[in-house]
Amino acid sequence: MEELRIPGPTPCPPEVLKAMAKQMINHRSEEFEGMMEAVTANLKRLFQTKNDVFLLTGSGTGGLEAVVVNTLSPGDKVLALSSGAFGERFITITQKFGADVVPLRFDWGKPVDVEAVRQALKTEAKIKAVMVTHNETSTGVTNDLAAISSLVKEYDKLLLVDAISSLGSIDLPVDKWNCDVVVTASQKGWMVPPGMAMLSVSQAAWKAHAVAKMPRFYWDFTQAKKYQDKQQTPWTPAVSVVFALSVALEMMLKEGLPNIIARHARVGRAARSGVKSLGLSLLADEDYASNTVTAVNSPAGVDSEKLLEVLREEHHIELAEGQAHLVGKIFRIGHLGWVTEKDIEKVIKALKVALPKLGFVGAAV
Repeated sequence: MEELRIPGPTPCPPEVLKAMAKQMINHRSEEFEGMMEAVTANLKRLFQTKNDVFLLTGSGTGGLEAVVVNTLSPGDKVLALSSGAFGERFITITQKFGADVVPLRFDWGKPVDVEAVRQALKTEAKIKAVMVTHNETSTGVTNDLAAISSLVKEYDKLLLVDAISSLGSIDLPVDKWNCDVVVTASQKGWMVPPGMAMLSVSQAAWKAHAVAKMPRFYWDFTQAKKYQDKQQTPWTPAVSVVFALSVALEMMLKEGLPNIIARHARVGRAARSGVKSLGLSLLADEDYASNTVTAVNSPAGVDSEKLLEVLREEHHIELAEGQAHLVGKIFRIGHLGWVTEKDIEKVIKALKVALPKLGFVGAAV
């Protein structure tokens, strides 16, 4: 079996895959309603929130669109914090729906500078919301969401968070940090196949929703809430993914959220130290390096696409390439969800064998 070590989709435990194979049931039945009630309650525990939590059938990008269209109106001024490809995606979605986006960009591989955010909030008039990517998988950087949130709330702005590759793996206490809408996706740290976006909605976000004028139908929070009160979804859900998510959440709660966070921290350290032991360097400084994905600088003279091909064909390990202007300059090791230090050891051993074949002498040291 191929070792899938990309930032998503991530490997799924056998119990989760077995749940996917169950026969379909009526999504308006009492059986499904009971499952939805349990899934929603368990998600709230892992989101660390008492806010509404919804399941939306779609990808994480669909979840980002849902965040935008449910809280904003065309012309609303939004401060968008971006330090990578997914921060840029959040900006693009918001612009497509007519918001007045004020981008605050940082170098890829660097975190959001909180003082720069403060200056922007001081300078820019009529900012309604601030959007941020908690964990930027294109660069392997985790932003200081606690500090960003504290500042955003000091200025009484709405906080919209892309936590697609962090929530469930990296600590994100939604209520404690006063996050207004937080979105994640099933194929990341949740150990489930793609197909479901999950998000939380605060009371402040509901107030924004009440006056938001962006067009929406499929993603409408009002409809989601109306049907959730009956433990249903407004539209046909990805029933098999809900089956899988139900099992995965029970597994996660059995392990315990503090233990999950600690495990990802250990695995992240193992990935970074393993990479450095080969003579390779990291894109992100370890002070803000992600515990769910490690971005590695491609060594001089080594074709990173060829390296990934060798790993895939000779070692049955799949890593991720760089994105946008980082294509060919970095490669990325995903380590979130169903992962342990032993999985990372396999990756490091394979790299140690593959790199010298491509002319990198440092790997042999």
